[in-house]
Amino acid sequence: MKRTRIVDILSDATLVGQQVCVKGWVRTRRGNKQVQFIALNDGSTIKNIQIVVNTEKIDADQLKDITTGSCLCAVGELVESMGQGQSVEMQCESIEIYGLCPNDYPMQKKGQTFEYMRKHAHMRLRTNTFGAVFRIRHHMAMAVHQFFNDNGFFYFHTPLITASDCEGAGEMFQVTTKNLYKLEMDDKGNIKYDDDFFGKMTSLTVSGQLEGELGATALGAIYTFGPTFRAENSNTPRHLAEFWQIEPEVAFLELDGLMELEERFIKHCVRYALDHCQDDLEFLNKMIDNGLIERLKGVLADDFVHLTYTEGVEILQKAQENGEKFEFPVAWGCDLASEHERYLVEKHFKKPVILYNYPKEIKSFYMRQNDDDKTVQGTDVLFPQIGEIIGGSVREERYDKLLAEIERRNIPMKDMWWYLDTRKYGTCPHAGFGLGFERLILFVTGMANIRDVIPFPRTPGNAEF
Repeated sequence: MKRTRIVDILSDATLVGQQVCVKGWVRTRRGNKQVQFIALNDGSTIKNIQIVVNTEKIDADQLKDITTGSCLCAVGELVESMGQGQSVEMQCESIEIYGLCPNDYPMQKKGQTFEYMRKHAHMRLRTNTFGAVFRIRHHMAMAVHQFFNDNGFFYFHTPLITASDCEGAGEMFQVTTKNLYKLEMDDKGNIKYDDDFFGKMTSLTVSGQLEGELGATALGAIYTFGPTFRAENSNTPRHLAEFWQIEPEVAFLELDGLMELEERFIKHCVRYALDHCQDDLEFLNKMIDNGLIERLKGVLADDFVHLTYTEGVEILQKAQENGEKFEFPVAWGCDLASEHERYLVEKHFKKPVILYNYPKEIKSFYMRQNDDDKTVQGTDVLFPQIGEIIGGSVREERYDKLLAEIERRNIPMKDMWWYLDTRKYGTCPHAGFGLGFERLILFVTGMANIRDVIPFPRTPGNAEF
């Protein structure tokens, strides 16, 4: 008999009175000698289906070995439920066990800490919490593609292996086929890459932005959505070594248009979550963060605040003078910490903020310089609970300005000639932003640690599964 997904059974009233077949994993089994109740979940929804088993029809010896985590197939009639907690249930007529689950199953019904579950990341996917998180992650990926497709962007695939460092921080994972135990050096003590696969030093990308700009200056508007890598030794709840990033780039877009695009995009994603993930959000609101749904709706309620960096620093300094305690002091020219960003969003304005016109010394070389020669047209979108969720900028399109900044920062020209060509041949104003996908999932799910919103986190010292 063909299997019916539990999400479809629970949403289709016409199935009541019909024979259905369900397959999934046991959440719980309880009952007595006459009747047993099995809660079955197949991953299609946070909700279980209750299977009512009459022990006169099903062999008791078959039932006694069914424990939490066991996988089975059940066939029976779908009926309206007289009990609380579900609208329908199945009157079971047959059970086939695919896989029993011994007592050392790591995800027993008792509550587990998130730290414990990270050690069993291959099994944590079957829990209610992580099922909800990763269904929401799927829907957020669909929201991303829908937004850009509907707004005339082209999905553009930038390389994962690159010879350039977009951020200029040097925290990149090297890609090589060389024998690391027999490295040849030149007379200056540098590793020779002539015989390496690509004939030069290459790394995993930290961003697809630079290549994305090439796409934007040919196709008009593109977006990337793929994995990126940072070899940053950060053991924090907000950092991963491997994460997914969304990076649109748009020709003929200036600062006001960039901020408008950032706000429209993030609101679209939040609205999509509220429209498509109601059951999972309600579960997470109840079990993880009881302010989650209210916070999501709050993002949609008002326009974002547009605030210059200088104005933001003045607000923070005034807060310090009035007794607000920050771990890190605030001064013009400093890179704002998460505590500063969250103060602006959660305490001062009580709504998302787009901060712009940052000091050029704390931002990347490619950002467009303002006439004051002190600031650049960079933007950060700041959210409650998260701090910075989007970082973007108008890109410096003037050849002479960009070249001077590259030289001032001692960025090797051998890596940047092709990027400068976009300013040399038919340059145009353009802008874009980057959004770490996991930061978005953190906000939408209410989870506290970024390692819990990606199936298999890669962090310093951890590359399991």
